[in-house]
Amino acid sequence: MSHKKRILLIEDEEDIAALIKLQAEVTGYKLHVEVDGINGYRAIEREKPDLVILDIMLPGQNGFDVCRKMKANPELRNVPVIILTAKREELDMVLGLELGADDYVAKPFSPKVLFSRIKAVLRRSKESDKSPKIMSFGEFTLEPDRYLLRKGDKLITITLSEFGIIRRLLINRGKVLTRNQLLDDIHNDDSFIVDRNIDVHIASLRKKLGPHFDWIETVRGVGYRFREEAIAMAVVSAKK
Repeated sequence: MSHKKRILLIEDEEDIAALIKLQAEVTGYKLHVEVDGINGYRAIEREKPDLVILDIMLPGQNGFDVCRKMKANPELRNVPVIILTAKREELDMVLGLELGADDYVAKPFSPKVLFSRIKAVLRRSKESDKSPKIMSFGEFTLEPDRYLLRKGDKLITITLSEFGIIRRLLINRGKVLTRNQLLDDIHNDDSFIVDRNIDVHIASLRKKLGPHFDWIETVRGVGYRFREEAIAMAVVSAKK
């Protein structure tokens, strides 16, 4: 790989930063470290990295504020962000995602799992560059940028993992995706994930989307496919 992906890590705990830096070297990424929010944001402006790993509890300026500033800056808003948090509280995770973060990882974590998530976020970011802002299928509408799924005017509540799975199936509509391919879209802080988790999420999605929902097909022995026929894709400019 001629061009190493550049990651900027903003983390004030030296041992965690050292662990992540070591894994970056092993995995083939170029990593730059800052230890506070103010200098971290300046480094993001200066370096324009391919991805930012952002701790929440930072001196100077917290991670939420840094993320908020990034997403308000037209030159930085499309840089993917992974939030690190010492808390496993859902509120932290939800706030980070609402501010525009692409994923979250709770401490303590496995460096290998973190870099697996980094790879998935970078891939999704590349896919989203060419994916529409709104995806429609039958009575349903998916808004990837806003994490919203609707049936007509009714909002449907699904988990982040379910959202990631249905989004990826839609982007690859007509193609069969294996369970392992779909594992990238599972939001799970455990280092051990079995592929049968996908079956559980698919079953939950089908139940939430109604008794007549048949857009997701099971391909025996392989994985799943989103039906290609009658899917209307529409590109809508994001409202500011």
